[in-house]
Amino acid sequence: MDAHVSPRPAGADPAGTNQAVNQAALQAGNLAPDPGLDQSTLINPVKAPPSKGWRRVVHTVTGGRVNLGGSAKQLREEQLRAAIRAPLRGDYRIAVMSLKGGVGKTTTTVALGGVFAAERGDRVIAIDANPDLGTLAQRAAVAAPATIRDLLAAPDTSRYPQVRAFTNQATSRLEVIGSERDPAVSEAFSEADYRRAVDILQHHYNVILTDCGTGLMHSAMAGVLDLANTLVLVTSPALDGAQSASATLDWLNLHGYDQLAANAVVVISASAPGKPTIDIARLVEHFAARTRAVHSVPYDRHLAEGAVVELDRLAPATVRAYRELAATVAADFPSWHRHAAW
Repeated sequence: MDAHVSPRPAGADPAGTNQAVNQAALQAGNLAPDPGLDQSTLINPVKAPPSKGWRRVVHTVTGGRVNLGGSAKQLREEQLRAAIRAPLRGDYRIAVMSLKGGVGKTTTTVALGGVFAAERGDRVIAIDANPDLGTLAQRAAVAAPATIRDLLAAPDTSRYPQVRAFTNQATSRLEVIGSERDPAVSEAFSEADYRRAVDILQHHYNVILTDCGTGLMHSAMAGVLDLANTLVLVTSPALDGAQSASATLDWLNLHGYDQLAANAVVVISASAPGKPTIDIARLVEHFAARTRAVHSVPYDRHLAEGAVVELDRLAPATVRAYRELAATVAADFPSWHRHAAW
């Protein structure tokens, strides 16, 4: 029996149309694939084998003949991992800041940078731009003697091994450069110094996080804001922290950083156990109306220790929160070319 073929409407000639399109593409020096020969229409893809659980056992016992694919949870995890690994050309700069101390700014820098470093194949670094004895290096790994000042004094930083000599690496592969420990010297870390540090690092790293100070007016902050692609604004689930974060957005809008404020991601980081006394839903609603996204990070005993942050010691809910934060930040990676003024 002949196969049934739907009649072609009068005047329709898709083959001729496709042929004409390809002919035009050839003349322009480009060969476009025929829409009728697309992967989505011709290929019935094989399911990826399950990585764990009883589905994995079935797949192994049957020698791969029974492939149920991953569970809904596994598929969500794979989607999250793919989002974190979004392609990135050039370098992308993330400023992590808060006007109020003790809300988890440095912790967020280390955890977010750690997720990127652990999941991505490119190089990730975090630098301490805090003028008042920042603790980034101590929270990421055992502190190295070298500081950002030593990097700036290096005679040659054209090759990665030369820069690597001034960084320390966490177990997540995140590299860090600490701030100067001498208070008199650290106050002298200027905008010009910060711009020069970024100029050195952008040739060797794809993701650059900056752990900012708690003030908007200290010397390096103008350079931090000018060079940032996105801002991660950290607050606590408390009234004073929320007011400080909202005031930061107001200041940014009043000083020509409207786009940076609108593209910001707010992190509500719980530093104490138990239910917060503030209405979190209303807090999220407030910041969601002013920024690109809002994420909540639950209280975690390991983070509360104030010691070196190790991702594998965090509670599953905390890891999930930081991974979702990383995915949100990475969603902006295709806009890598949108750099602020130098």
